[in-house]
Amino acid sequence: MTDAEVRKSGRAALAVKHPMSKVGRAIEKGETQGFIKVTVDAESKQILGAAILGTGGDEVVQVLLDMMYAKAPYTVIQRATHIHPTVAEFLPTVLSRLEPFK
Repeated sequence: MTDAEVRKSGRAALAVKHPMSKVGRAIEKGETQGFIKVTVDAESKQILGAAILGTGGDEVVQVLLDMMYAKAPYTVIQRATHIHPTVAEFLPTVLSRLEPFK
């Protein structure tokens, strides 16, 4: 779902937008432009949508899509161990910063 679709749905949601400039793998590669943005349903904890712009976006979106197709809560990602070094390994940290959607 896009931000507009989440707003239109009226559901309670949580969201986070984290800059690539604060992702270790992006810093290591010298590719710090962009962000990781994730929106989840506050009640079910299912991922509603995401936008990834930057290095490693392809790997990150695959992890998020797998959770969306499985209808699994985002907390599954927080308990998972991801391969190092990747951008996806930073997802648990990003998701720990979810706040009420505005």
